Parts: sequence; structure tokens; C-alpha cells
Amino acid sequence: MSAPVLVRRAVRGATALRGGRPVRLTPYRFFGALFWLVMTLAFWRVPLCCDAGQHAAVVERLKADLLHPAHTMADLPGEGSPYYGPYAVAQGVLARLTGLSGWEVVKLAGPVHLLVLLTGLGRFVRTFTSRPWAPVWALLFMTLLWGTARIRWSGYLGLMSMTTNLGYPSALAIGLTFWAWARTGTLARDDAPAVRFVGPSGLGGWWGYAGIGVLYGLILLTHPVTAASGLTGAVAIVASRQRGWRRTVVARWALTTAACATVALTWPYYDVLTLVGDTGMDPMHRQLYERMLANSWLALLGLPALWVRARRSARDPLVLMFLLGCLLPAYGWVSGHYTYARALWAVLVPLQFALAVELAAPRPWQRARRVLGGAAAVGACVGFVTVHAGAVVPRSVDPVGFAQPTRWPSYDWAARHIGPGEVVITDGYFASHAIAGYGPNLAAPIWPDPALDEQRRKRRAADVRAYLAPGSTRAERSAVVRRYHVRWLLLTRWHPVPEEAVVVAWSRRTGEVLARVGG
Repeated sequence: MSAPVLVRRAVRGATALRGGRPVRLTPYRFFGALFWLVMTLAFWRVPLCCDAGQHAAVVERLKADLLHPAHTMADLPGEGSPYYGPYAVAQGVLARLTGLSGWEVVKLAGPVHLLVLLTGLGRFVRTFTSRPWAPVWALLFMTLLWGTARIRWSGYLGLMSMTTNLGYPSALAIGLTFWAWARTGTLARDDAPAVRFVGPSGLGGWWGYAGIGVLYGLILLTHPVTAASGLTGAVAIVASRQRGWRRTVVARWALTTAACATVALTWPYYDVLTLVGDTGMDPMHRQLYERMLANSWLALLGLPALWVRARRSARDPLVLMFLLGCLLPAYGWVSGHYTYARALWAVLVPLQFALAVELAAPRPWQRARRVLGGAAAVGACVGFVTVHAGAVVPRSVDPVGFAQPTRWPSYDWAARHIGPGEVVITDGYFASHAIAGYGPNLAAPIWPDPALDEQRRKRRAADVRAYLAPGSTRAERSAVVRRYHVRWLLLTRWHPVPEEAVVVAWSRRTGEVLARVGG
């Protein structure tokens, strides 16, 4: 076999002085920038809620002790917690250097995650089509063609859910996955080229394969469920591109696998292998299976486009990604590991992107494509009106009354009285999710975490319920206070304040009361 010919791209015109290409305003660059601006404003106008308190707590614990952070929500060691991935540590470093709070870091992370997501999407779509409008339609369908049920879980990329979860590590992990898939597709396509270009486009050769393995390893440590989808998609992409498995090709992808495993297994904060058999989060995810069709049926409009691609080639990358992606949710349902319902986004993306590529074809369209385009337009409108409109249409200018994003109360008024690390008992749903993000601890963490044995967490929860029970005695309550070093009560207006507690502050908005106990 003759040696590859090295060809260097010529640089012409004014760009020769800068050594680069002229920046061209493509449709995706224009609409992507517009989308970034609109969604950043939409994300910032809605108070952080839901899991944001957990992620703010992670930053606060790392800010307090970067090398040995405490448990994210309890007065316990945090060793072994998967929340302490490389990205969380980077956020902790940022908080320590700037003095930003955990809430502020999560809020500022949203636009950054969105930028990674948008650029990764554009790069990935361009690996299998050169149609300039394909990334635009892919973004539109990815954010609107879900279902007609409102859902706010992380990893679900609808407009409404983005107002809640853009600041979560899952959003960054999905964006990085798009970048990884794009690079994987490029490497797989160029495994055995007759001509290899050398220029400013990036690393090639063995370093490129090692680098993509490192990226997959970082995704795995940042958000393991997303990484499972990402690695499955990578296998599909590589399988779709290969026409023969020469020894060199096998060795290169073995290097990628080794690099990924090395990064994941040498991370000092937690052992990623302990997550394989962990079932703590599974029960709460069962509802995602029960509502899966309501959460995703509009994406089925992409099936005809995917079928067309399958007829052209059974090894089409989007077809294989869809088929292999279905295996993860199916495995979760059969095995009872319901957390794998979170992989639904990777099942829908091939449908949404196949539809985008099909409708980005130049006109004139045949009748079948016109019908498909009309159905996609109707589906996008249905998704927007029924679920997503309130994400970008403020109530002040809303002529219809679209459902708005959830607005949770702030607990600044309580946090200013509670010292970092002091233990709180609360009966409030909002407070139990949010207060740890300010620095305090909960007597009973609300989320399972491998850093805390699940049976121990349940015992703590039972003790808290006993403390809050209407028939509890002062002696019983005092025993719980001593056992968990409780310092504060944060109670809803429906719960009476125990006789031994001293009220310190209350919220005019919610009627909640902060009271001091113990010591």
C-alpha cells in the first residue's frame, strides 16, 4: 500500500494574512445566536428551582473544602459521591477564586452550557449533511418535538425544561456528547483515507483517538447516565462508518477505549464502577416510563424520515443510533433500573435530526416531502402551544395565558441566619430541595447518594418524620436533635412550632417560619 499523500489547504485572499478562513454568517449561526440570547434571558428570568439546590450545594461543599468535600446535603463525609465530578470541581475552584455562591455559579453556568450545546449540535449535524438549514431545523425539532405533557427532568431538551435545567451538569454533558459524536464521526470516516489533510482543523492520528477517549471519560464522570447514551451513540457511529476492521483501526479505537477508562477509573473523588449496581435513584424514575409516550410522541414524526434513510442504507448512522439507543430504555424497563429512562433524549435525537435533514433538502419537493413538512410544522406548533410557549413568552405580554415555568420561593431570608454546615429539619418540599444550596445541611437528605448508605438515609428520614409527627413528645424531639446535631427548624405555615423552639424569622411570601432549637 502506498503512503498517504499529505496535502495542505491553500489560504487565499485577505485571510492569508490571518492564516484562517473568513467568517461566514450561515443560517445556523444567525438563528443559533438568536436562540442563545432568547433562552439565556428566559433561563435568567425564572428563579432557580428543583435540582438546582442540589447542584448549588455541591459547589458550596467544594468551595468550603476542595479536596475533601462533605456530603452534599448532610453533616457527613462526601467521599464516594458521584456529584463530585471534574466539572463540579472546576465550579468549586471558580467559586473559591471569585467568592461566588453556589446559586450564582449554577445561574452563570446556564448560558455556558447552552453555548456548548448549540455549537456541538451544529458540528454534529454537519458530519452527515452539508445542507445549510439542517442544523436550524434540528434545533427547532429538538426543542419542540417532544410530547404534550409538561416535564422538567434534566436531560429533556424541550424549551420549557431548558428554563429549569440549563444550569445542570446534564446540559453540559449533552453538549459535550454532541461534540464527541461529531469528532467520532470524523475519525471513523477518515480511518483509512487515501489523502489526509494537514492544517489548522485539529489533531489527527493517534492523539485524536486518545483525545476523544478523554472527552468521553470526562462526560462519564460529569453525568454518567448521559455518558451511557453517548457511548452507545459512539458505537453506532463507528459501526456505520467502518467497511473493514483492519488492525490499525482496531488499535486506534482500543486506544480511545483505554483513554476513556483511564480517565474514569483514576478519578480520585469517587469510583464510577460503584454506580453500575446502584439502584437508589431507580424508584423515582419509574414515572418517566409510565409517561414516556406522553413525553415524546411528537418526535415520532421523524420516523418516516428515518425510514427513508434506512432504505438508502441500513448502516446509516442515525438509524443505528436510534436502534442502539432504544436498547438503554428497554434494558431499564426490563431490569427495573428505571434511571435509564433518562436516556430517552438519545432515542429521540435521531428521529428529530433525520426529519431536519430531510426537510432541509432543496426545493422543489415531492408530494411526500411536502406532506412530511406540513406534519412537522403542525407538530412543532402543537408542542409550542401546549407546553413550551410560556418558556419564552413572559406573562406580561402573553395574550393567551400559556403555562409558565415554575417559580419557586427563595430562602435567602432563612439562610442569612443559618451558619454554614448547621443542620436543619424542614417539612417543606421547596425548602428541603433548596436550603442545602445555601450551605446548611439537612438532618435527612432527600436524594439517594452512594456516599451515604441508603438504609441509613431512610433511618434518618424516619427520625425526621417522627420529630415532625403531631403526637411527638418533647423528649422524643430532643433525642432527634441531639442525635443529628439539629440547630434549626424551617417549617411551613401548617406545622405548629414546637414549644422548645425560638422563632427567629419568617417569610411574608410563603408563611414559613425559621426557629432555633438545640444548644
